[in-house]
Amino acid sequence: MKPNKDWRHYPGRPPHHWRGSRQGRWRKRHGRFFGFMAFFGLMVLLVAGGMTIFTMLLTRRAGGTPETAVLVWISGCGLALALPLLAVTLAFRTFRRVANPLAAVMDAADAVADGDLSVRVPTFSGTNDFTRLAQSFNNMTEELERADQQRRNLTADVAHELRTPLHIIQGNLEGVLDGVYDPTSEHIEATLDETRLLARLVDDLHTLSLADAGQLPLNLESVNVADLLADVATSFSGQAEAQRVALLVETAVLSQNTQIQGDAGRLDQVLSNLVVNALRHTPRDGRIILTAKLVDNAVQIQVTDTGEGIPEEDLPFVFERFWRGDRARTHSGGAGGGLGLAIAKQIVVAHKGQISVSSIPHQATTFTLTVPVA
Repeated sequence: MKPNKDWRHYPGRPPHHWRGSRQGRWRKRHGRFFGFMAFFGLMVLLVAGGMTIFTMLLTRRAGGTPETAVLVWISGCGLALALPLLAVTLAFRTFRRVANPLAAVMDAADAVADGDLSVRVPTFSGTNDFTRLAQSFNNMTEELERADQQRRNLTADVAHELRTPLHIIQGNLEGVLDGVYDPTSEHIEATLDETRLLARLVDDLHTLSLADAGQLPLNLESVNVADLLADVATSFSGQAEAQRVALLVETAVLSQNTQIQGDAGRLDQVLSNLVVNALRHTPRDGRIILTAKLVDNAVQIQVTDTGEGIPEEDLPFVFERFWRGDRARTHSGGAGGGLGLAIAKQIVVAHKGQISVSSIPHQATTFTLTVPVA
């Protein structure tokens, strides 16, 4: 079979319409180039002719020699050409440093207005105002893109969390109506548990929305730290004893009158959530220790357990909503909806405090709260 020598079948050969359009663009560029050269040549001729006439008149008036006339002519032509070129060069550099970055920011702003949050402004070397403007714009779009992604993830996670209990409730009720299940107290109680889970999830989402808006209600008062930890330990002493886990409180290093300004109920909610997580992941004969001490002008409260720990790569995501890298963030084993630690962080931040976590896998996990002293 003879090879096809049609140029259209050879790789790398451009299509005819593309080649024609490229030739058209080149003709336009050539025309512009020759037009510019003709204009520049005409200007040179006008400058040279004008300087010739001016030199002749000046030489005759001053009575100079022909050599002086040539020197004056060369100097005048040089200045007449060099000064406009210098002005054009300075104007071009100024345009590149000012107009180009500003145009890039304006184009990027239009793209963001159209919904494209992935746009970025190219940054240039240097520390001028336009470089800082481009960097600030890029930081803003990155934050907007991250917030938008979090919003999308939150919507998907909420739908997922609501779907499971709703399906269970719907299935149980349909089974009762169809006669598949008997409406026993145990079956009704299981369905009621799912409704409680839904109510808790809705309450948690409401709390988070208030915290995000900076409107989380706090009943601020002086709270005794030692009493706060003692109350939490008393609340979970029965559950800890049933699981054969030692629940200890160490506040000896604190003064009995050490107080923080905060909402006792909200702080109790934070510590209770941490203790619940600790009980969930601490094996029999393990320990959970609540400690408090003064650090600078703040009270540092720690909840330490001798449980299974958290992998190092998972630590940055512990306080994220609905995070699922850890079994503590699922419903299995009586776990919550994955919002407890996120709410705890928001409550601590509302108290102008900080919360962090450290862990050694299969050994210990420590949550640390730092709240300013009253």
